[in-house]
Amino acid sequence: MAAGFAQWGNDLYTGRRSYDIVGRRKIWFTISSILVILSAIFLIKPGLNPGIEFRGGSEFVVSGVADQDQQLAADTVLKVAPDEQPKITTVGGDALRVQTSTLTNDQVEQVKGALATAFDVPEATNVTSSFIGPSWGADISKKAITGILVFLVFVTIVMTIYFRNWRMAVAALLALFHDLIITVGVYAAVGWEVTPATVIGFLTILGYSIYDTVVVFDKVRENTADTLDQSRYTYAEKANLAVNQTLVRSINTSVVALLPVSAILFVGAFILGPGTLRDIALALFVGMLIGTFSSIFLATPFEVTLREREPALRAHTAKILQARAARVAGGEGEPELVGPVHVAAGALKPGSHQGVAAQPKRKR
Repeated sequence: MAAGFAQWGNDLYTGRRSYDIVGRRKIWFTISSILVILSAIFLIKPGLNPGIEFRGGSEFVVSGVADQDQQLAADTVLKVAPDEQPKITTVGGDALRVQTSTLTNDQVEQVKGALATAFDVPEATNVTSSFIGPSWGADISKKAITGILVFLVFVTIVMTIYFRNWRMAVAALLALFHDLIITVGVYAAVGWEVTPATVIGFLTILGYSIYDTVVVFDKVRENTADTLDQSRYTYAEKANLAVNQTLVRSINTSVVALLPVSAILFVGAFILGPGTLRDIALALFVGMLIGTFSSIFLATPFEVTLREREPALRAHTAKILQARAARVAGGEGEPELVGPVHVAAGALKPGSHQGVAAQPKRKR
């Protein structure tokens, strides 16, 4: 199996095997649009579930309980504060976390005593309380948004300078927004609390996504540098070859990254319960998965769409397609190429792009 995968990767790199990813970009754009729309709907309803760090309030942790009865914890809190709507979650195998809105000092002490009595545990050692003000959460939110904006500005500047092409920077930013919106939308759909650990996960996936996209774009730049100096391949075909050449690398990187994250997510969700591990692992898992999709199926196809608006490239593409059509119509047959660029009669239409091979086959 390993030898077959290696051969598959080698065929993709040399062009003997190719997938028309760029040519089918309308399909990928449609899929991405649907995912983004669904994510936006989930963000509106039910919306994000901010953690206590963002909304403020009081938190109690009851450890060493024999029975993790959430209803008992809720009833206990309501006896002290009838107007509360406590959020109860199980933590690990013998603890409960109770979150409420801001309580007075007297109410905090009463709730601690009532929880200790209800679960038959020592109050001094097994019941802890903490208070988080809403201003702290607002400050965290402001800094998170500032961090994302600064990151995006620097990414735009650096990519524009490095690639000497603002279109690649725009395509990379589109992929970043795509990854972030879908990841946040998944959080809204699942209903898990958004905590500072979640925000860290969001920022991390931005870095992962831009890294994968830059690797693909670097190969695109290498392959397309001489596009206007030759008359065999279109810009889209050369860019498609670059995506195929980096496909195995993207898959390998994603698998290696997702395996440990999956393990962390499993432990955090099903063993330890709500906490930092679960919060950051879900953001990383979804973000890495979507980031891999966007770097392959979204960033380069969108960059090609922008580049094909240039008059010089549009004229170059039309010239190549017309020449191919003339050769086929004249009975010269298909170009003798290694890979899938075997253009059948009637398949040449303006704006359509087949896969591209790496080099023409030399006759001996």
